[in-house]
Amino acid sequence: MTVTIADVPAQNRFEARSADGELAGFAEYIRSAALVVYPHTIVERAYEGQGIGAALARTALDDARRRGLPVLATCPFIKAWMIRHPEYADLAYENRSQVTD
Repeated sequence: MTVTIADVPAQNRFEARSADGELAGFAEYIRSAALVVYPHTIVERAYEGQGIGAALARTALDDARRRGLPVLATCPFIKAWMIRHPEYADLAYENRSQVTD
C-alpha cells in the first residue's frame, strides 16, 4: 500500500495517509532542542500489517537524524523497531555520552 507521511507540527506527530487521504496511522513526538521523545504510535486496524508502522518509524527517525537529535523511544513499537534496525542505534538517547540543552 502506498501512503504519504507528513510531519504535522500542530499535532506533534507524523501522520500516514492513504491515497484517498484517510488517516492510516501516526507517531506522536515531543521535540525539544536537546532530544525527541516518541511516546506513542498508532496504526488503524484496517491498515495493520501493511508496513505503515515501519514507514512511520523510519520517517520519524530519519527526521531526528536530520535535526541532529537523540531519540528517547518510550513507544514500545518505535523502541523495538530501532532494535531490529541497528543502523538507527546511534540515535538512541541511551547511546549518547551527553546531551546538552
